[in-house]
Amino acid sequence: MSYQFLKMEKLSSYKWLFILIIPLFSIQEPLKKKTPNHPSSINDSKWGFFGHMRINRIAVFTLPREMFGFYKDHIEFITEHAVDPDKRRYAMDAEAPRHYIDLDHFYKKGEDFRKVMPKRWKDAVKKYTEDTLQAYGIVPWHIQVMKRKLQRAFESKNVDLILKYSSEIGHYIGDAHVPLHTTENYNGQFTGQKGIHGLWESRLVEINADDYDYFVGKGKYVKNLLDYTWDAVYTAHAAMDSVLSIERELTLEFPSDQKYAYEQRGRTTIRTYSNGFSSEYHKRLNGMVERRLRRSIIAVGSVWYTAWVDAGQPDLSLLQRIPPSESLLNEFKELDHHFHNDEHKGRICE
Repeated sequence: MSYQFLKMEKLSSYKWLFILIIPLFSIQEPLKKKTPNHPSSINDSKWGFFGHMRINRIAVFTLPREMFGFYKDHIEFITEHAVDPDKRRYAMDAEAPRHYIDLDHFYKKGEDFRKVMPKRWKDAVKKYTEDTLQAYGIVPWHIQVMKRKLQRAFESKNVDLILKYSSEIGHYIGDAHVPLHTTENYNGQFTGQKGIHGLWESRLVEINADDYDYFVGKGKYVKNLLDYTWDAVYTAHAAMDSVLSIERELTLEFPSDQKYAYEQRGRTTIRTYSNGFSSEYHKRLNGMVERRLRRSIIAVGSVWYTAWVDAGQPDLSLLQRIPPSESLLNEFKELDHHFHNDEHKGRICE
């Protein structure tokens, strides 16, 4: 999409989006220090760092005027810290399952996946045990936990926690919209398609993001967040077979010596999917990646808005000029230390 040719009436409605979206195109995935535990790959993070940062950033523009000023002033923070949950996988054993749910572990061929797993946490624990749920992912339920945390942060007018939880819940909501976050075959490792995880949610987004339509409308109040979250997961899972089958069919047709290419990332040369293969795969997906990205954006804005409304709609203008505290910034420094120096814990897609 070329923003230089937007219709004037559209510009009028989204004047702040036009002003602030330009820096969005300079977002780059942070370079990770190469260590024995950190493979030289751009494909080891959910939606890619690039995608998560973009989702959070544009979600700011879905907010009503009463929230927009606060979030606009802190847009760089909310953008940068969209990736903190992925960094935390290098610091906490319990973090990884918060990013996915392997629905296909729980149903047999021919069963309706929408009816097998109970939506409520207590019911799911009773049916499968908590250990089993933790083993195969808890993202729908963790979003509920994060929404309650964000609501309490609004209620207490705690700027640090509003910023932290807004950034982090955006990440989990984004993950819930990704088809490969709903399957045990999350990286094509069971079907000879290893690497497809990063191809779908990192490579395709990075190559095509400037052509996507980010005018997604305004966030809306979510009456039933649990159903809303599960609907996102169900829709993502319904697309999972196409994600795998289309790549498999393309691989059979595409010249084998042209599927991959080598690119320079910083001082590291990495092997990745070629532009030609990626472009054709993206074309055959028929807009799927853009649709999931757009739905992630509006969902993030809607959940932020819902948490604020449920907190009594506090006046955020009173908090607008308060910067993050030194203690919060130190917390992030410690997280970055783990990210750059420690081994990842749990699932990772190389």
